[in-house]
Amino acid sequence: MSQASQDLRRQIFDELTKVVDPEINVSIMELELVDNIDIAGTEVKIDLHLTSPFCPAIFGFKIAQDVHDNLLKIEGINDVKVNVSNHFMAEAINNQVNTSKNPKKP
Repeated sequence: MSQASQDLRRQIFDELTKVVDPEINVSIMELELVDNIDIAGTEVKIDLHLTSPFCPAIFGFKIAQDVHDNLLKIEGINDVKVNVSNHFMAEAINNQVNTSKNPKKP
């Protein structure tokens, strides 16, 4: 793995560590909610699950949107797809987050 790839992966992990479950205020990385990270050029796909299949939907939306927006802040990432699984509102969460406008880069 090249140094640039390692740096990008580290930045992704740093940003994911900043995303917290709003109900319990613990990082999604500490809770081990991230199942897979796939990096393909300037695109990142994140597979994650929530703390329970019936976690309040508003918290699921918040977590997924924070993942999406935080990763798009990273230089070199132009598209992020979030795939929430094992939740009663997973399809709605994924559709809303993945069709939301990308935040402007600083």
